[in-house]
Amino acid sequence: MTPSPEADEPEACADPAGLVSYTDDWYVELEGSLKDLGAREFAAGEVTLDEEGNVVTYTVAPGDVEAVIGERLCAYTSLASMNHVRELEPGQVLWLNPDPETPWLNYFSPMGAPEGFDQIAYQRSMDSARIAVDAGDVEALRAVWANELSSMFTIPEQVDAIQRVLDDADPDALRQMFS
Repeated sequence: MTPSPEADEPEACADPAGLVSYTDDWYVELEGSLKDLGAREFAAGEVTLDEEGNVVTYTVAPGDVEAVIGERLCAYTSLASMNHVRELEPGQVLWLNPDPETPWLNYFSPMGAPEGFDQIAYQRSMDSARIAVDAGDVEALRAVWANELSSMFTIPEQVDAIQRVLDDADPDALRQMFS
């Protein structure tokens, strides 16, 4: 008996998870559950799970494609923007468990940015912040915030919330905001 072509197809997702934003995209939470449907072509990276079996991270492998990673993890959200980057790179660790109590910063521009806002400068500063967080260098991150990013945010509540997270130096919260 010859196997059907469908037998070689990777498992598909019936109920994909995604980010839901509230308070004008300032806080986000994951609606639904990510699940690892197994490695496949263009999504061969490593998945880590927490004690309950929930997907926590995905490490991008060479040749991975964001949309296929999303299919593998049963996600319909942009994994790159969720992780504050324009493009995914091999070796990058994607954090996939946002805490709805921690502010989330948009990679492309801060909430309330005026027309004509310099997105390139903002994204470069966000890249610098991500690099500092990934290196565990809280002081470098605080310098990026003080010297570059803080002046780009115009809503006082946002500035205060970001400053509180920087003062607490909680690695998971910093990662969610910048990495």
